Amino acid sequence: MKTIIKTIRENIFTPWGLWLVFLGFFLLAALIAGITVFWKGLVITNLTDLVPWGLWITIDLSSIAVAAGAFSMCAIVYLFGLKRYEPIARTATFIGFTGYSMAMLALLLDIGRPDRFWKSFVYWNTHSLLWEVTMCVGLYFTVLVFEVMPIVASFEWLRNKYPKLAEKMEHLHHYAPVLAIFGLALSSLHQSSLGAVYGVIKARPIWYRPEMSVLFMFTAILGGIALTLFASMLAARLTSKAKVNDALIERVAQVLGYMMIAYLYWRFWDWLAQTYTYEPGRTEAFELLTKGQLSFNFWFGEMLFGALLPTIILLYKPMRQTPFWRMLAFAMIVGGVVAFRFDTNIVGFLAVIPYTPGELIVQYTSYTPAFVEWVAGLGIIAFGLLAFSIGVKYLRVVDHRLVSEEHETVKVNVGEAVGNA
Repeated sequence: MKTIIKTIRENIFTPWGLWLVFLGFFLLAALIAGITVFWKGLVITNLTDLVPWGLWITIDLSSIAVAAGAFSMCAIVYLFGLKRYEPIARTATFIGFTGYSMAMLALLLDIGRPDRFWKSFVYWNTHSLLWEVTMCVGLYFTVLVFEVMPIVASFEWLRNKYPKLAEKMEHLHHYAPVLAIFGLALSSLHQSSLGAVYGVIKARPIWYRPEMSVLFMFTAILGGIALTLFASMLAARLTSKAKVNDALIERVAQVLGYMMIAYLYWRFWDWLAQTYTYEPGRTEAFELLTKGQLSFNFWFGEMLFGALLPTIILLYKPMRQTPFWRMLAFAMIVGGVVAFRFDTNIVGFLAVIPYTPGELIVQYTSYTPAFVEWVAGLGIIAFGLLAFSIGVKYLRVVDHRLVSEEHETVKVNVGEAVGNA
């Protein structure tokens, strides 16, 4: 009995053990909620014919957005040859894999009949943007599986138990440039097509505009890079397992600041363009976004804290070089991207145009996630936190010394060769 108590104290009553218990609670609750949804159907949620995409789709859109750091950083490293950023690309790849896993879990709940997911891959509807998104998600997730294998190969247990398998998985790193090309193509198609899914729906005037694809693509790149840098810095401050190169992160942060200027310009142009004329449905939805129930999210979540303030922080050198302010800017950018995806998804459903003969009167609806939606959604987020925590602890996901050591070895070998010559 004393041995059992001692084991519990040594393994459970530690920061790591308590963190696992905390996340395990949400995962267990989400498992129960998911089984309940599968058993009783979507009728137990607050999703309706007027609001068919709610909290779960918001989590799906946000997970995919913040996972975009994988294709962004891999393109920078393997296609543009900036090898010094490879450790950040390693972190981004693992976060991308985790983010797409979270998105698939959200879709598994939301589609209502998850047993039929395979039909999109067998019965092609080439005229559907949703079909294109489905194909790109499936194919890009496959690419991410191959990209993450060299990271999993660093797991000490796997290397000791199955050394040949670990060696083959690690060997896939040599194909990183090829995988980066496929990843860039598939993820770019996916991110832009996701925006186009909203942009072609004429029945929802607030969505029906060509810039939706650009906005979705832009926010994905910004959110993905920002989350990668924020997670890296936070992990380094919480555990000695994570090692970061602060100067490397600071250089990427400066570039991110300039990218935020372009985003602000595009976002304000998109906002002002919708105020020129009155259009039924669009004008009412836009007022809900800027003056109604979503106005706090828009002005503070998206524009002020999500875009303007982090841009100032990242471009003002004394603040950018201060780790606290830099981390805060990254967190605000991620929050702004999530707010943008949430507002964009929800506002299109709140103002409804009835397409029936008679007087055109815009009707309003509302949506509040049901308890089962919150429980399942929080469980998906807990899954993402657990996956990243395991990656940091056991897979050296955040370790900027890995590539640095390789570069130092190359320098020494070159130096020796020159000396011998």
